[in-house]
Amino acid sequence: MAGDGGAQSVFGDQAASVALLWGGRERPSRGPRPALSLERITRTAIALADAGGLEAVSMQRVAAELDFTKMSLYRYVPGKNELVALMIDAAMGEPPAPPPSPAPGRRGTGEDSTGEDSTGPGATGAWRTALRAWATALAEVYARHPWLLATVTGPRVMGPHELGWTERAVAALADTGLSGAEQLDAVVVVSGHIRAIAQVSTSTGLHGARAKRPEEAMSAALNALLAGRDDRFPALAAAVAAGTADPASRDQAGQFGLERILDGLEAYMKG
Repeated sequence: MAGDGGAQSVFGDQAASVALLWGGRERPSRGPRPALSLERITRTAIALADAGGLEAVSMQRVAAELDFTKMSLYRYVPGKNELVALMIDAAMGEPPAPPPSPAPGRRGTGEDSTGEDSTGPGATGAWRTALRAWATALAEVYARHPWLLATVTGPRVMGPHELGWTERAVAALADTGLSGAEQLDAVVVVSGHIRAIAQVSTSTGLHGARAKRPEEAMSAALNALLAGRDDRFPALAAAVAAGTADPASRDQAGQFGLERILDGLEAYMKG
């Protein structure tokens, strides 16, 4: 493909993933009209991962699900690493649409209908609403595809969907007065928080429906571990007991952390 040398020099042994994700790899042209497609292969692999985790995905297993030979898959995908790259981008899907512009505030004020500042550089009602919606949508993606958590860290190639998510978040901060580097750093902090909360259910070994409520999963795990050990972990036991007694305070770690991050960004912008 054109530019192969450049991709090779930047991405090294991940250049094949670049070709697949960004459309540089030619489709098989020999033989009869192919019954397979990258989309079909990727969808099948995602279904396997959703059901049994990333360890359930292999070229052999995907081929069997499709009723093809493993060699047939290699005409489309060089190996599992490249297949996982396709899976990540397809599972991420399109980023959320930007929220509608804040409703006009009361005459003579800069507040929108939520009471947040909607005027001037870095207007809270614009960037904060957009970034909150983006973070919520990202959390929903991780809830639908828990295996993503093991794939989105470390050196790898981002596909067009995933890069589109980053674009959407950075665009939300474009008029805030933050520098380009600060915008990127802010997105990393927000996405890291969302990923950490989603990781809780995996680290506690709890899955299924409860995994979609990670704070509840963590609370259940802590209660089990602290039973009969209050004297050894008194502060932790007291905090968990207080949270259990107050339903309104449960399952707030994700929202609480996100709002504090947004508070910090807002303070930094105004400073």
